[in-house]
Amino acid sequence: MANTEARIDKWLWAARIFKTRSMAAAACKKGQVSMGGTQLKASRTVKAGDVVNVRKSPVTYSFRILQPIEKRVGAKLLPEILENITAPDQYELLEMSKISGFVGRAKGTGRPTKKDRRSLDDFRDEVPEFFGDFDFDMDDEQLE
Repeated sequence: MANTEARIDKWLWAARIFKTRSMAAAACKKGQVSMGGTQLKASRTVKAGDVVNVRKSPVTYSFRILQPIEKRVGAKLLPEILENITAPDQYELLEMSKISGFVGRAKGTGRPTKKDRRSLDDFRDEVPEFFGDFDFDMDDEQLE
């Protein structure tokens, strides 16, 4: 007989919404998981028929729980576990953020993009070489 209830953090992990259970618990702690407008703690139990909202910026996904499980299942079994009822306008929001080019990398973190590298190369080419043809001996003669 299947469980009638499951912890929300375990369910989010088992349903493959988050990669690890600790990420699911952290999302609950940050207030990114809600049900009926109420933020959920990681220990909150959910049952079949509950609708859970998960905010992963910039989109808020909505899932109807079909089976409250706590053990991770294969991706092929997900249609038996949850029903994705996310509004289409949320997916439009996701597409718009992809088109705009901003992926979520904070400026100055991570590996430089190709554009960053080209602008650095251009900057290096513009800097004059101060010591290219400079004659150091001439300065010593003038000082005497």
